[in-house]
Amino acid sequence: MDILVLCIDRDDDLGRKARVESPVVGRDANVEATLKLGLADPEDSDVNTILGGIKVYDDLASQGKAVEIASVAGDPNVGLVSDGKIAHQIDALIERFRPAGVVVVSDGAEDEAILPIIQSRVKVDAVKRILVKQSHNLESTYYLLKQVFRDPKISHTFFIPLGLALLIYSTFSFLGRSDFAVIAILAAVGVYLLFRGLGLDDFIESTKQTFKGNLRRGKVAFVTYVLAAVLVLIATIQGSTRFWDYYTGEIWYGYIVLVMVFVYYSIWWYVAAGICVNLGKILDFYIEGAGDERAYSYPFFIFATGLIFWSASVFILASSAGMAFPLISGSSTEYLAVSAALAITIALVGVKISRKMVGRR
Repeated sequence: MDILVLCIDRDDDLGRKARVESPVVGRDANVEATLKLGLADPEDSDVNTILGGIKVYDDLASQGKAVEIASVAGDPNVGLVSDGKIAHQIDALIERFRPAGVVVVSDGAEDEAILPIIQSRVKVDAVKRILVKQSHNLESTYYLLKQVFRDPKISHTFFIPLGLALLIYSTFSFLGRSDFAVIAILAAVGVYLLFRGLGLDDFIESTKQTFKGNLRRGKVAFVTYVLAAVLVLIATIQGSTRFWDYYTGEIWYGYIVLVMVFVYYSIWWYVAAGICVNLGKILDFYIEGAGDERAYSYPFFIFATGLIFWSASVFILASSAGMAFPLISGSSTEYLAVSAALAITIALVGVKISRKMVGRR
């Protein structure tokens, strides 16, 4: 066969509205399908698409070409699902008719998004776009806007800051403090953009997926993740409370010292949270008899890192005027050196244990 005229209905209006099963093969069958779809929804653009395909079919047949017409439909869930169904139908049509080429008939850019799938299977001789004459760009513009609204990367980056700004402004206006609205909007949008720019949204999404997976599979790590989250909350509250106490005190120590105060009072809670997460993974590895044996060294590394941060905070606080820490009074340098050596030793022990576990595998 010379040419197959292929009418594309990517969102399956034929199936949803006219209850017509695709692919629809043959001129008479397509005329009947068009009539059913037109009666079900006279405004549907796919009516014009199939009629346009029939006209192309008639023109080619009048030229003496060996031609056939078929309409393929996808799924209301436009994307992977609909394109997979269309690809399956096209494969069947190619196997049945073995055309030398195809003429693709569509009603706009959305249906033509399937073109790469068709071109990967058969030569495309032409593309015929069927649009009502009084609005040539309407379909393409609508499709472009819809794609922009549906794209998470674009919508999250644009609409969330805009929504935050409108919500904050309306809230402050309701409270009668419009003068603070601009400052609050800039702060909120700035925090959001920083959050997105650092990729923290991807980290939270991956953590959420891991959390769900552990719960569905009944892993010990789910419990340790919950415990770690509680410990992180405690650490943040503990450090923030002490930070605020010194910040509002009579003596001003400077921001670096205040940050060290936060570290000193919270670091071991954070270390405990990190160790909890890794212990959960290790227990799951042990129960399942599989996994990465290098994970056995992670708790040692976390503890060693916590020790370094804690000793550094103590050293800085003890060296600051007015900050008394009797634990190392008069020997802060020696204490820091001992802590660093101990941290390295702990890390080396973790590496040795990890290598032993790998050697047993």
